[in-house]
Amino acid sequence: MMNQELLEKRKKIICELVEEEMYVPMKEKELAMFMQVSKEDREDFRKVLEELVLEGKLQLTARGKYKKSDGSVLTGTFISNVRGFGFVEVEGREEDLFIPEDMVNGAFHQDKVQVELIPGKRGKRQEAVVRKIIERGTRQVVGTYEKSANFGFVIPDNSKIGTDIFVPKERSKGAVDGHKVVVELTSYGDEKHKPEGKVVEILGHINDPGVDIISIVRGFGLPVEFGEKVMNQVERIPGEVQEADMAGRMDLRDVPMVTIDGEDAKDLDDAVSVSKEGGLYHLGVHIADVSNYVQENSALDWEALERGTSVYLVDRVIPMLPHKLSNGICSLNQGVDRLALSCLMTIDAKGNVTDYQLAETVICVDRRMSYTSVKKILEDHDEKECKEYEEFVPMFEQMEELAAILRKKRHKRGSIDFDFPESKILLDQEGHPLEIKPYERNTATKIIEDFMLIANETVAQHFFWMELPFVYRTHEKPDAEKIMKLSTFLNNFGYHIKMTKEEVHPKEIQKLLDKIEGTPEETLISRLTLRSMKQAKYTTECTGHFGLACQYYCHFTSPIRRYPDLQIHRIIKEQLRGRLKENRIEHYQGRLPEVAKHSSAMERRADEAERETDKLKKAEYMEQHIGEIYEGVISGITGWGIYVELPSTVEGMIHVSKLPGDYYYYDENTYEMAGQDTGKKYRLGEAIKVRVDGVERLTRTIDFSIPIEMEE
Repeated sequence: MMNQELLEKRKKIICELVEEEMYVPMKEKELAMFMQVSKEDREDFRKVLEELVLEGKLQLTARGKYKKSDGSVLTGTFISNVRGFGFVEVEGREEDLFIPEDMVNGAFHQDKVQVELIPGKRGKRQEAVVRKIIERGTRQVVGTYEKSANFGFVIPDNSKIGTDIFVPKERSKGAVDGHKVVVELTSYGDEKHKPEGKVVEILGHINDPGVDIISIVRGFGLPVEFGEKVMNQVERIPGEVQEADMAGRMDLRDVPMVTIDGEDAKDLDDAVSVSKEGGLYHLGVHIADVSNYVQENSALDWEALERGTSVYLVDRVIPMLPHKLSNGICSLNQGVDRLALSCLMTIDAKGNVTDYQLAETVICVDRRMSYTSVKKILEDHDEKECKEYEEFVPMFEQMEELAAILRKKRHKRGSIDFDFPESKILLDQEGHPLEIKPYERNTATKIIEDFMLIANETVAQHFFWMELPFVYRTHEKPDAEKIMKLSTFLNNFGYHIKMTKEEVHPKEIQKLLDKIEGTPEETLISRLTLRSMKQAKYTTECTGHFGLACQYYCHFTSPIRRYPDLQIHRIIKEQLRGRLKENRIEHYQGRLPEVAKHSSAMERRADEAERETDKLKKAEYMEQHIGEIYEGVISGITGWGIYVELPSTVEGMIHVSKLPGDYYYYDENTYEMAGQDTGKKYRLGEAIKVRVDGVERLTRTIDFSIPIEMEE
């Protein structure tokens, strides 16, 4: 078998030959002979060719010959739509491809497909046709079982899967009406037949407590239980720090430090210490040394990599690591010795890091503080709270000073801060929502945010200049076309964004957000600006972070709950110990691209699952308020209706057919819903009163209308 290095070498040679067009199209056998590939290596060579086809560098002709790609054949992930058509997401391509209904050719949601661009056919998006299904992406579907006389069918929870799944009676596992089930697909159907499957698990009845959330968990394929190998390994991990593990570490147990987290947090992975001397601040950000207990290539490590991240759902946490680690030996609990990786920074009065040190340390947290307590001390000057934490009050005050300096410096360079409130959903013991409100940031949350940001920047910059393999957190510049469109829209309000060479500096976005603060159009413009941004991701190239307006950034501060942090902790420790020799550098160069790619994908999956559980509980909560009237803000406009967000963060929609007094159409150039005859317009960010008309828990949607008394 070829090793990875040889595979990459052969790949590079083929690419060079293709690029220079040094050979005519050849079949695999001819190409292998041309490249002198032995019979033993033929299978690996085939994989290289397949990879190059998937990457769009080679093209396979109808006669089975490989040739240089002309860019018309691409590979991506098929995203189905309930109305029959679909889209294909191609990595590295800004906009999805549109697949008309008659060109889907049997592709199912999440399938990996090869598509061919349709020349000259461009609506709003480039159109393509599915030529080949490379790999099925959906094996199981979660949905609601409905029983018929001699068979049953499952209505998928995922609204993007627009067809029911037929289940023969003998494959129903005894499911009855209303059961939430997991169905394994045995056939993906065709033009004449629905997909077919068999019930492999009954999750419970739709009305049973907790079944709604577990259905979402299973629908996203989130792993809940840890396997036997992992748990056996965890059992061997000690519950307390061992003397041998402390050897050679910097001892910081006498340095006053605290953790500051939410009241209900159990996995405390960051502690902070601050002191001031001669106009200089000494900031210590101390992060749990998870890598001491999770060894590379162990069962525990592979499980953590597979999960990629902890998932924080409305009623539960699905951790990346078992509780014995995340809530135990790796949690920086008060009054116990813990192993840490510390970033010790000296910061001047202008927020510049004048000196720093990365070190393996042993620490002991003095106090476990909550955001609420620190806020009471710093914002409210609460006597009782100040008295209880008297010896730490001066440190908290220095923290507040330093955080303000760091924030000011970030603001000066152009860091963008979109301050949209997150939801805080309070549930009763059975999981029913009691209250929904915005989760507000305060002085304490901002302090921790500022300290983590500067630590992440410092670590990233250190490793960038060392030119070592690393995982960075990057955020690309926004697409020029989207910014131009935003700029045109802003001109209507008298605002301008300065662009140079079709690029915008984050400072310009920040200036805009400063200008609109407190104006009636603030919400509208903030939302549109946010939608113009790209999504941050993990990469091995340090291409900068647009939103934070910085060149160097990584995730160093949460190895309990994010795999990239755990991965770079290993690199940091090997570098500190002088073990990053050539063989280890090559090892990381081979491993890190996949770690970055997979971690980005798992982060997106977690975000989607979190959003879906929030939407579910918001829908359930609003069932108790049907008929009630609220004031909200128009948060989105599409061709089919107006989305309205209430102060509680609950969002619902007024269908276009329910807009009174006229026929309305969506003007996408002005982001307005306009009346054809009356000229009445609904705009993003506009305040509006709505009545709750109904709730559909299955689709997690809330229907609003405009109250009759408001129609005039």
